[in-house]
Amino acid sequence: MTGPVRDDAQAAAFIRANTRVGATPLIPEIRLHLSDAVTPLWQATEDWLERNGLDPPYWAFAWAGGQALARYLLDHPERAAGRRVVDVAGGCGIAGLAAAMAGAAPVLVVDLDPMAAAAVRLNAAVNGLPVRADVGDATALPVPAADLILAGDVFYERPMSDALLPWLRRQAAAGALVLVGDPGRAYAPQSGIESLAAYEVPVARDLEDRPVRTTQVLRILGDAGNVGTDN
Repeated sequence: MTGPVRDDAQAAAFIRANTRVGATPLIPEIRLHLSDAVTPLWQATEDWLERNGLDPPYWAFAWAGGQALARYLLDHPERAAGRRVVDVAGGCGIAGLAAAMAGAAPVLVVDLDPMAAAAVRLNAAVNGLPVRADVGDATALPVPAADLILAGDVFYERPMSDALLPWLRRQAAAGALVLVGDPGRAYAPQSGIESLAAYEVPVARDLEDRPVRTTQVLRILGDAGNVGTDN
């Protein structure tokens, strides 16, 4: 396993050395740098990550929510074609990549982790897609930020839900189509939503408590009076 990551070039080298390019069963159209049982990153410990200044490598996995969003957009390209897109907390970027493949432009993937941004750039290059990746807090982006806002698997912790859901609702109220992929996380909204689709998403048992997660694609509605986590 390679050493400390200090800049974009080292980040790209680290990702190439510690993942392999593949696709998920649900989204065979998109190739990604992923971690699995045969890659060094899968074996990394929290102590090793901390010593090397790395956050948990969420970007090295295609989480269920992002996969569901990607499948929905590839199956319904009219939802993305010609739209300006922001994929928030994008991780590996699978939802943003699917939007670009469906004809969206421009497409921006935003994540707090610089390694995620590096992974998205590599994944965009592997697929020949013009997707940009930035490091930052999506909730600092203006309203409206784009015509289509994507968020895959973001409601797993209350602080993140409390910060992100009001911003998503403001985007919807401003006229954006706001789509989230949710596999039944604890802090997903229970009201002010419209269910558009559901998928059975195969997931790694080392990451989840079951081999398949039923994952919904939800449209967030712009209800100004309903901006909490609804939990």
